[in-house]
Amino acid sequence: MDGMTPQRIDTKGPGEMSTGGLSATRLDRMHEVMAGHVERGTLPGLVTLVSRRGEVHVDAIGDQAFDGEPMQRDTIFRIDSLSKPVAAVAAMILVEDCTLRLDDPVDRWLPELADRQVLRAIDGPLDDTVPADRPISLRDLLTLRLGLGYIMDPAAGDFPIQRAINEQELLQGPTKPQTPPAPDEWLRRVGSLPLVHQPGTRWMYHLGIDVLGVLLARASGQPLETLYRERIFDPLGMKDTGFSVPPENITRLATSYLPNPETGTLDLYDSPEDSDWSRPPAFPAAGGGLVTTVDDFLAFNQMLLDGGRLGDERILSRPAVETMTTDHITPAQKANSPFWAGFWDTTGWGFGLGITTAREGIGPSPGSFGWGGGVGTSCNSDPAEGMIAMLLTQLSLMAPAAASIQTDFWTLAYAAIDD
Repeated sequence: MDGMTPQRIDTKGPGEMSTGGLSATRLDRMHEVMAGHVERGTLPGLVTLVSRRGEVHVDAIGDQAFDGEPMQRDTIFRIDSLSKPVAAVAAMILVEDCTLRLDDPVDRWLPELADRQVLRAIDGPLDDTVPADRPISLRDLLTLRLGLGYIMDPAAGDFPIQRAINEQELLQGPTKPQTPPAPDEWLRRVGSLPLVHQPGTRWMYHLGIDVLGVLLARASGQPLETLYRERIFDPLGMKDTGFSVPPENITRLATSYLPNPETGTLDLYDSPEDSDWSRPPAFPAAGGGLVTTVDDFLAFNQMLLDGGRLGDERILSRPAVETMTTDHITPAQKANSPFWAGFWDTTGWGFGLGITTAREGIGPSPGSFGWGGGVGTSCNSDPAEGMIAMLLTQLSLMAPAAASIQTDFWTLAYAAIDD
C-alpha cells in the first residue's frame, strides 16, 4: 500500500534529549503497530499525534482511501462526536460574554422547548405525561441532562417514544449533513415530543448538543459556523475546520467507511468525489458535523490544556475551562443513566466531553478530558502528564477491528512516556 512513510516531525533520535519526556524507540514501536493495522487491510490509513510539553509527534500512515492518495499530515477528517467539545467552548464564550447564563431557562431562545411534558413511564404512550418540574437550562444541554436523547434499553424499539424519535429523524447516526431538516424544523420536531426524564435528572447521550447548536446560533445572532470561526477557529489558526470542505481542499478529505452488518466487509460511506461535506450542510450539527485536521484539532485541545489560552489568544478563562472539564454527573445519575457496559466505572461527563475518573489499563490519567467520534476519531488531553494524544481514522467504530486499533493506540501513546 502506498503512503507508508510517516510524516513525523520533531522525533528525537537515539541518544538525543527529549524535551517532552517521550521515548523515540517506543514511538517507533507505535508506528510499527499502527502501520501493521494498515498493512493488513483493516483500514486504508490513519494519522496519530502525541504531544507532550511542547514536543509534537505526528505520524501519517497509509492512504486516504483504499487505492487512494497517500495519507498526509494535512488530510481532512470528519470527526463526528469530537465536534461536541467545540460546541461547549462556544457556549462558554457566550456565558463569559453574559449573553447566556448556565442556569437560565433556554425558553427565551428556544420557545419550542418551553412548557415541557414528561412521560410517566419510558415505555408508556406519548400522551401519558406530567408537567416538567422546571424549564430546560443551558447546563442541562451541556451535560446531556435535558431529558431526551439515546434510549439505551434493549427493548427501546418497542417504546412509543423511540418510534416517534425514529419517525421524526431526531437521532440519525451516522447521518450525512444534507439529510436532516433545517435547524428550525428539526427543533420543532424535538419540541413536539415529550421528554423521557425530568430535566437535570438523567444523562442521555447526544441530542442535547445538537439542541445546543441551535441555541448558540439564535443567541449569537449568527450562523453557527460564523460564531465558531470568529470566536474559535480564526483566533486559533484552525483554517481547515468547519462544517464543509471548500472545493480547493476536497481532495484532502479522507474517504469514510462503514461495516456491512451482513457481510462484515467495509462499505463506502462518503468519498471526496461526491461528498456530502463538499457544501454547507442542511443542518450544522453541533453534536457531530465538523471536519478538521490533526494540527487544527491540536491547537483547539492545546488551548484547553493551557487553561483557555493558546499563545497570545485568550479564548476562555481558566475557571471556564475548569468548569467544562469537571465531572457534573452525580453517582446516583450515573447509576440510572445507562451507556455502554462499564462506561461510568472510569468516566464522567463535563460540558460536551468525557472526564477520566479512574485509570483503565495503560491510558489517560484521572482528570483527563476528551471524547471520540463514531466515524473513527478520538482525542484526549491529560493535564497531569501535560499531554495530548489523538487518533484520526475514517473507519467506523462499529467495525470489528476498530476497538483493537483504538486500544493499541492509547496503550502505545502512554507507553511512550519516558520519565
